[in-house]
Amino acid sequence: MLHLTPPDENAPAMRWAQLLSRRRYPEQPQLHVVTDAPPVRGAFVADYDRVVFSSAFRRLQRKTQVMPLPETDFVHTRLTHSLETACVGRSLGRLGGRLLLEETEGLAAELPHLDADFGDIVAAACLAHDIGNPPFGHSGEDAISAYFRSPAAEPFVRMLNAAQRADLQQFEGNAAGFRVLTHTYAAHSSGSAGLGLTYATLGAFSKYPRPSVVADSGLTEGTSEKKHGYFQTEAARFQDVARELGLLPKPADGGETDGFYHRHPLAFLVEAADDICYRIIDFEDGLRLGLIPCQPGLALLRDMLGDAPGRRGSVEWRDWREELGYLRARLINHLVQQTARRFADRAPELLRGHFDAPLVQLLDCREQLEEVHRLTVEHLYQSRPVLEIEAAGFEVLAGLLGAFLHATFDPQASPRSRKLLQLLPEQFRAAGAQAQASAYEQIILLTDYIGGLTDQNALSLFRTIHGIDLPRGF
Repeated sequence: MLHLTPPDENAPAMRWAQLLSRRRYPEQPQLHVVTDAPPVRGAFVADYDRVVFSSAFRRLQRKTQVMPLPETDFVHTRLTHSLETACVGRSLGRLGGRLLLEETEGLAAELPHLDADFGDIVAAACLAHDIGNPPFGHSGEDAISAYFRSPAAEPFVRMLNAAQRADLQQFEGNAAGFRVLTHTYAAHSSGSAGLGLTYATLGAFSKYPRPSVVADSGLTEGTSEKKHGYFQTEAARFQDVARELGLLPKPADGGETDGFYHRHPLAFLVEAADDICYRIIDFEDGLRLGLIPCQPGLALLRDMLGDAPGRRGSVEWRDWREELGYLRARLINHLVQQTARRFADRAPELLRGHFDAPLVQLLDCREQLEEVHRLTVEHLYQSRPVLEIEAAGFEVLAGLLGAFLHATFDPQASPRSRKLLQLLPEQFRAAGAQAQASAYEQIILLTDYIGGLTDQNALSLFRTIHGIDLPRGF
């Protein structure tokens, strides 16, 4: 039986009751509806629904998961990947929460619905986990970073301080996602409402609770430190989230936090759901596309299940594709069961910030998972069609950033600049509530716009403004 009190009673620890805060960011007025009926949805289910109905989530249907600009309906997009990750995350959260309720003394009396809350929070955070990714997948992040490190961007980045430059030169989709969830462009707004999610979901979403620049003395090489999770524009917002949830600070120089925290424990389940889905399902995509050798791939999946050598199935397959779907379903369930168990075992360490590694590294089949990933990188991620379109993405995103940045900061306001700014929606310019935006904030607004484009829209806009192609008549 686990105990709520850590072995060292003086050691600081996060508390589940605080980590599951239902308050919304920012605080919103309550609608007074005269009814005796209980609420149909809980706060965390409402978070999930708010993500589903957001335009940023809808655009994921035309953003790259693995194969850019796919020509087959089978290949996963960011949208289908996010939906599948949310399903796995819900199962992980509910099972992990149930284990904690069964094994932690006093927890059921304090938080009787912990398992349901875990499932709903993790599902909502998983659904949003890629909402800030730019066009062309992770290559799009690399393309934006490379542009801001290039001589072409020097006139713009020289206006910024070190942390602001790092935000752009190490551009991160997770930080852009936190901005999507907490920022709004409405003229009547303070610019800080976003989707109005609960603090708990925002905390679970934040896999990297640190800014782009932290003191080296504060780094421990943990998985939560690999990237940054918010831009300087959202620094105060993230501090607010951390305080509300009681996240433990990580000391840097002089013992100051520098906005650097230990993860919300449920962020480990969000990370695990993503790891399970992209490793298994990207591998499945590679097999179905014929890029990964079929029989060795199936044999590897069978090996990961660890079935007894003499185990006989009750179904005969018409072809290997049917068996592949069956193996994928069984394997995901197998990994969910193991991962939830590892999470529950490590929960006391997570609450004290004493564990900072991916949960999938604790699984019995971790070596086979690494082999799955290696084969996917070699045969799918580095296949010629993927590399060609990702290389083109560098030109597209750099071309769009260069054109709109020059127009934004053109002191002469040339005719070309005026035309480009007229093409730029008002919410992404220094106008309305954002009229006093600094140079850094104006650049971030441009990355909001370009990062929010779908693959196809980015390519079409690039071709249009560079005169390669002209739009057709109305």
